[in-house]
Amino acid sequence: MGSIVAIIGRPNVGKSTLFNRLTESRQAIVNEVAGTTRDRQYGKSEWGGREFSVIDTGGWTFKSEDTFEEEIKKQVDIAIAEADVLLFVVDGQNGVTDLDMEVAQLLRKCKKPIVLAVNKTDNNELQYMAADFYKLGIGEPLCISAISGFGSGDLLDVILPLLPKKEDAPVYDEELPRIAIVGRPNAGKSSIINAFIGEERTIVTDIAGTTRDSIYSRYNKFGKDFYLVDTAGIRKKGKVHEDLEYYSVIRSIKAIENSDVCVLMIDASRGVESQDLNIFSIIQKNRKSLVVCVNKWDLVENKKTNTSKEFEQTIRDRFAPFVDFPIIFASALTKQRIFKVLETATEVYENKTQHISTSVLNDFFLPLIENYPPPALKGKYVKIKYVTQIREAKTPTFIFFANLPQYVKDPYKRFL
Repeated sequence: MGSIVAIIGRPNVGKSTLFNRLTESRQAIVNEVAGTTRDRQYGKSEWGGREFSVIDTGGWTFKSEDTFEEEIKKQVDIAIAEADVLLFVVDGQNGVTDLDMEVAQLLRKCKKPIVLAVNKTDNNELQYMAADFYKLGIGEPLCISAISGFGSGDLLDVILPLLPKKEDAPVYDEELPRIAIVGRPNAGKSSIINAFIGEERTIVTDIAGTTRDSIYSRYNKFGKDFYLVDTAGIRKKGKVHEDLEYYSVIRSIKAIENSDVCVLMIDASRGVESQDLNIFSIIQKNRKSLVVCVNKWDLVENKKTNTSKEFEQTIRDRFAPFVDFPIIFASALTKQRIFKVLETATEVYENKTQHISTSVLNDFFLPLIENYPPPALKGKYVKIKYVTQIREAKTPTFIFFANLPQYVKDPYKRFL
């Protein structure tokens, strides 16, 4: 992993807006509601010919009523431990607060370079008032506006010399496969990712909707190398009342669109529900490879010899006519068969990306077509000459060359 800059600060100072500005993306959800960001979010930034990683963290609070306070603090602590430079963001419009003082006191104990950014300083008066932030004891305050981009270049000029000179490979490699963990809220998506990578990468609570952003984690163990994408739970439109949750669902759908393989998490204690079918439909429409993981299998009581077979048959009956996908019964809590999920997902990816030579395809298909030719239409006979696979296609795509392709109907295409 290359150099890392962690954005730290109390809630609602504009950390996610600054993260999106530095990474030139809309990766992090931005909203006026304090506490929008919960898990730490990674992105890439480039300045002066150098590339480094940026981590967005949740707002650091003390003695609040937020259920997620302790979990957010854990994520911030991990981000600080990983980072090479700490970017402390404060709100220039509100001035120095007691919470800013407490955060500054904690950051001063870290033996890492700290850059103080005074956000929301869009006019000269606010820039003059920014001098008040010297009392934090962090150093010279830099006036910026994350939303307009004012001062972001100067900020990067200050950060760049503080980064370690040795640069490793960038965090995101576009060539690596992306495995998205998707499903309804509280199906155990974040839990299984934490079990995979062996650390508290994402916050896990019993509250549905804990995860909001789509979180990318690189898995590089046991000879495997790919990205795991933790997504927000996708619930029915009628049950989505908050703007934040709406954005989270959109992010999850985009994560499906950008993935290579989707692992659909089904809660064994609740069975297959209509929303599972809706999510499966999104995966199928985007032509993504699929692995179904029945999580919380340890909670199923009175299991018999055929319990898993009956459950599997129920899934295939509900998802019919699309039945060509593996189903794995696992438990993120006890780690039962969780690595079988990864092994199966990589096998599915390899199947998806394999290229079958034209000679092998023709040896298989041409005798089949000769024995079962396309039905004649309007007295004309269709002759399929040969078949080949398109290498550049993202999903397995085959072309059949025929004299009258317009006469080949859907039933025969499905037969092939």
